Amino acid sequence: MEENVIRLNGISRHYKVGTELVKALDLITLDIKRNEYVALMGPSGSGKSTLMNLLGCLDTPTAGSYFLNGNDVSRMNDNELADIRNKEIGFIFQTFNLLPRSTALENVMLPLVYAGIGKQQRIEIGEKVMADVQLSDRMKHRPNELSGGQRQRVAIARALVNKPSIILADEPTGNLDSKTSVEIMGLLEAIHKLGNTIIVVTHEEDIAKHAHRIVRLRDGSIETDELNPDIVTVSARQ
Repeated sequence: MEENVIRLNGISRHYKVGTELVKALDLITLDIKRNEYVALMGPSGSGKSTLMNLLGCLDTPTAGSYFLNGNDVSRMNDNELADIRNKEIGFIFQTFNLLPRSTALENVMLPLVYAGIGKQQRIEIGEKVMADVQLSDRMKHRPNELSGGQRQRVAIARALVNKPSIILADEPTGNLDSKTSVEIMGLLEAIHKLGNTIIVVTHEEDIAKHAHRIVRLRDGSIETDELNPDIVTVSARQ
């Protein structure tokens, strides 16, 4: 099995705005190894959201190649990208993106429905992942009956349910108070220790410091790519 779960080679994403060509990303080359914990940082307009969309197979590059788990996703059509997103990528969003009329368990099981897994097996897998994020007692609750932290735990469980190649977290604590943010970062820490590859997109330095490697973007290019010498761990605080 290849050591790199992600390989970006000369990735660019250009947009036409009127007569102007906007280079949102320009010649990005980046490798992320299996079981790395990486933070993508940068100010507004740096290209980090564009890069996240490309990594998450929500967009395709103008030029360059992107290999995810050995698959060249930069050349795939929309249906193939949707399949890769469901099987290979677990998304955690700032706004949770939960279905309001579905229970927590139903939200968690949704990727398994798209994967064609039978109902009984979906329930078994969903219940186990809910237990992993300490929400066994909230499975039948709907999102409006849960706290912000519990909703984010449901979102994390949904991201994990298909055993994806990467977990992609976009500002995962952006809508949470500081105490709940620490709990969620602790949960991501635990998920990483289980062997998952985690990529956190954030503009917050204190969130990025939980990652083992920090990639900083500016004006569509990688400004710095360094190992984090001062990793903050939640377990060390407790």
